Amino acid sequence: MNTTQFIPKSALKSIEKATFTWQTPSNIALVKYWGKSNPQIPKNASISFTLNNCHTITTIEFEKKKASENVDFNLFFEGKQKDEFKPKIAEFFKRVANYCPYIFEYKMTINSENSFPHSSGIASSASGLSAIAMCLMSLENELSSGLSSEFINKKASFLARLGSGSASRSVEGPLVVWGNHPEIEGSSDLFGVKFPHKVHPVFENYQDAILLVDKGEKQVSSTVGHNLMTNHPYAENRFVQANNHLGKLSKILQNGDVKSFVNLVESEALTLHAMMMTSNPYFILMKPNTLEIINKIWSYRKENDSNICFTLDAGANVHVLYPFSEKEAVNQFIKSELSNYCQKKQYIYDSAGFGAKQL
Repeated sequence: MNTTQFIPKSALKSIEKATFTWQTPSNIALVKYWGKSNPQIPKNASISFTLNNCHTITTIEFEKKKASENVDFNLFFEGKQKDEFKPKIAEFFKRVANYCPYIFEYKMTINSENSFPHSSGIASSASGLSAIAMCLMSLENELSSGLSSEFINKKASFLARLGSGSASRSVEGPLVVWGNHPEIEGSSDLFGVKFPHKVHPVFENYQDAILLVDKGEKQVSSTVGHNLMTNHPYAENRFVQANNHLGKLSKILQNGDVKSFVNLVESEALTLHAMMMTSNPYFILMKPNTLEIINKIWSYRKENDSNICFTLDAGANVHVLYPFSEKEAVNQFIKSELSNYCQKKQYIYDSAGFGAKQL
């Protein structure tokens, strides 16, 4: 794996001050990655829809200082200083230091805000760390000049991955693959790549409504969850299954077989939760209302010959996926029935988006 391509080779310019703002999205995995080795290398390839409305906006002010051995930064989240978030970001800067040596020469003030509840089962680390990575790449582009947008996106995904694996899939969109896979040209364990094939029109502008069943802190951190796969009795079979699923999903996305999409995506969601239930220690991440929603979705699909389906991250919230052609009917179903199972009847309408954008 060639990581030297991400180490700046030429002498960098000197800039006293710079400020950059990026909006980067969360994403929802269709084929899940669960289990990794160091440094943030996935045990299987994954693919996700980049979201549009669920995003993080991050501004970083860089101010030149005397170079030191420590990275100097302050962190504000939604207007408040958040020292409890600093250890994770400090660890991220430590991991990217070889690839971004200029961070030792600047004092950074990071201001970040989400368009969705933090730690609510929407991948806030994915959008948050990809936003920081994009700001770092904006600075690097100013310092070295002439970097291609392709390289900037690739390195940003590479850097983001070192903070949060799924963040590698939040730089581009609407479909991103992370992890080396024989059927996805250019795929890599080091960074995410845009799905390289032409997607059938039915999967364009795909809808994702996020039902907020439980907005509390996650029961199990992603890091702990991934570590549970290390000695898991079913882990090796799971990694094989996930890679097989990605190969199948690649064909489905191209040929427009929505019924097969529904079956595969729901199977992936339930398999992720099955792995957590059969780990040691074991966890049940779904809530009673998660199961109520799943059963309601199954009934609606059967009664209406619908292509609605669900997926889950490692938590209780439900992502309801459906084609744009069903938007009106499904949104009404969510509003009238499914919202009753959400905390304070809260849900977010979203759709597949196109990745990071500079503001």
